[in-house]
Amino acid sequence: MKQQITFRQYRAMDLFMFTALLCIGETLIALGATRWFPQELWTLSLAPAVTAIVMVRWGGFAAIPAVLGAFVFCVASGASPAQYAIYMIGNLLSMTLLWLLKGQGWKRLKDQVLLALLYGALAALTMQMGRALVALVLGNPLAVMIPFFTTDALSTLFAVLIVWITRRLDGMLEEQKHYLRRIAEEQERERKQAAANELWQ
Repeated sequence: MKQQITFRQYRAMDLFMFTALLCIGETLIALGATRWFPQELWTLSLAPAVTAIVMVRWGGFAAIPAVLGAFVFCVASGASPAQYAIYMIGNLLSMTLLWLLKGQGWKRLKDQVLLALLYGALAALTMQMGRALVALVLGNPLAVMIPFFTTDALSTLFAVLIVWITRRLDGMLEEQKHYLRRIAEEQERERKQAAANELWQ
């Protein structure tokens, strides 16, 4: 008899998969920015895109990839202690987007493409704003805020693109309790339909 995993196991596996992909991607990007292409003014982070997806799927658990992605990026880029705080704490400002997904709010991302694009952009912009605010709290000048937005423009565009793509994939940009219930109901209908067809054969 096939052994089924529990909901918690499924959630843990899903979070691990997304977080692992993010950490690998952030490591490669950080190495590229610091060792292979140090003269480039633009940076790319996968954290906003991955966090946006996980936030729809698991709500507040999206804080895990938001923080770990920042941590891995800082390790790979040889960041200072202050930069660890700026990136890891700053990324958590993206959790304010949970209000947009409250209740069945995530369904609007499937129905309204402009809202989905805005959601992707806000996932990146709130992280950038969070980093800028933490930098200010740590005593950095106001001028430091600007590079957090300009150099990370590619991250914003990438997050928008990924959210637009994933909203078109079945079950990807969907609250996972709802997704699992929907799949179970569809399988039950198919089972009943198959049983009914057998009776008429």
